[in-house]
Amino acid sequence: MTKRRSRGDGGLHWDNKRQRWIASVTVGYTPAGKRIVRRASGRTKTEAKDKLKELLRDHDDGLTVKADGYNVAQAVAAWLTYGLHGRSANTVANYRILCETHITPALGMRKLRELSADDVDRWLTGKAKTLSTRTLRLIHSCLNRIVKFAQARDRVERNVVALCEVPDGKAGRPSKAFMLEEAEAVLNAARDTPTYAYIVLSMLIGARTEELRALRWSEVDLDGNPDAGIPPSVAVWRSVRADGDTKTKKSRQTLALPQLCVQALREHRAQQERTRRKAGPRCANKDLVFASAVGTELDAHNVRRAFRQVVIKAGLNAKDWTPREMRHSFVSLLSSDGVPLEVVARLVGHSGTAVTETVYRKQIRPVLLGGAEAMDRIFRET
Repeated sequence: MTKRRSRGDGGLHWDNKRQRWIASVTVGYTPAGKRIVRRASGRTKTEAKDKLKELLRDHDDGLTVKADGYNVAQAVAAWLTYGLHGRSANTVANYRILCETHITPALGMRKLRELSADDVDRWLTGKAKTLSTRTLRLIHSCLNRIVKFAQARDRVERNVVALCEVPDGKAGRPSKAFMLEEAEAVLNAARDTPTYAYIVLSMLIGARTEELRALRWSEVDLDGNPDAGIPPSVAVWRSVRADGDTKTKKSRQTLALPQLCVQALREHRAQQERTRRKAGPRCANKDLVFASAVGTELDAHNVRRAFRQVVIKAGLNAKDWTPREMRHSFVSLLSSDGVPLEVVARLVGHSGTAVTETVYRKQIRPVLLGGAEAMDRIFRET
């Protein structure tokens, strides 16, 4: 006579309807007192016994959810749906693109419980041939968080992604800066365009493009107070980021305006008033310094398109330049004029000189001589 299995060891029985051996084990009870039973099946009794042992092992390890067929694609979908609460719409969209472009096509059909560190290493090594190091770190971070999310829901026992190192990716285009002659050519090419004031401010005060797009006239003082020794200034206090704040706390500062900036902003405000009067009631008056013809906020595509047109007009290759490199040019021009590295770092909102020196290594002079006076001297004949 077959010995009865001990309590808690599960059970085996033959199912005539399915013509299979069924393994079952009680893994707990619902709040209403109903048993939670996990089942597996096999064509032979031996196969069913092995499935039963696996169910019991998972139960002992705390894996209360049967996840044999749960694959990486399902884990990705679950994380994108339930694991990104509180993130901005742009952040969610970026993560979705990264996952659907790089994770799901390569690893999606792999069962999550069978995903190994070797699988992840091979995947990252293959991606390193076409992606930058930053993008590699982003997709590794996404997969790591996806598996952690699944692990917290008992879909997988351990997170192998956390064990894998991120390789160096494809080298990107090095950052560069305009030489003085190129900077003057760009400023001259922009003079009769709606982008002139934007380019002048980017080049002469070094503010980030997302900070200038959020700039308000209420934060601009074009007169200052000569009697009190207060020059014209601009308060860089916000950006178009999701939280509305600048990239770092150090970036939140009030900067003196060179005279070329003051002149450009006065002309820009006068032209903006004429444009708004022509637009009439449909103009959205948001007090934005740089806005569309109807007063709405510019986006990054607007800025890039207008900047490229100016670069072409200046006789340069538009593919070689991006708006952020006007900030690089600000650092380069100040450094070339002898402004100390510590002053340059403070003007661009860096917490120390390490980032300034690393990012702009080719433009920093080894022996260095704040900002508005130097720019007035550099561009006095422009």
